[in-house]
Amino acid sequence: MSAKSSSIVTALTTVALAAVGFLAYQASASAPDHTTADKKPSSTASPAPGQGKDGADRQKTEVPVPADSGEGERVVYALGARRVWLVTADGKVKRTYEVTPSTVSPAPGTYKVSGRTLKLTGSDGVPVEHVVRFAMADGVVVGFSAAVDGSMPDPGATKKTGGIRESRADGTAMWDFALHKTKIVVVK
Repeated sequence: MSAKSSSIVTALTTVALAAVGFLAYQASASAPDHTTADKKPSSTASPAPGQGKDGADRQKTEVPVPADSGEGERVVYALGARRVWLVTADGKVKRTYEVTPSTVSPAPGTYKVSGRTLKLTGSDGVPVEHVVRFAMADGVVVGFSAAVDGSMPDPGATKKTGGIRESRADGTAMWDFALHKTKIVVVK
């Protein structure tokens, strides 16, 4: 093969790999808004933390939803309490749990889910799942996610990251609840 033919083959291969990489990114960034709630656990599966044998949530719900968090269906994230509430349209708490924020937090306000990705590597290099993005702060994307290995971010880290980490069970609950355009209310 001549040097010119070899250069053409190399260029075509590079373009093809770039196209495949772009399409793979695009596919992962636009994960469908289906839920995992339809999946029934097998009779031999252990219930997730906070759940009884019947799969019903056993999370603490006595922690009241912040009064200044609006009405209707929404996700409420209290920065100071480091807590999330999944609130149904009729104002009932479906689930509440503690989270661990990263180094960048969103300003208090009302947002909407802007994107969801089933699995990716977080900005801190940790593989995460059930990513629900909703804001930008200091040039960093902010969203909820669960580390596949169960780890939590280092709040003292110097790198700016916007992942609000949840347990894997809580991440699945968020994924099932917070579909595209779901309201996210951030309070102090």
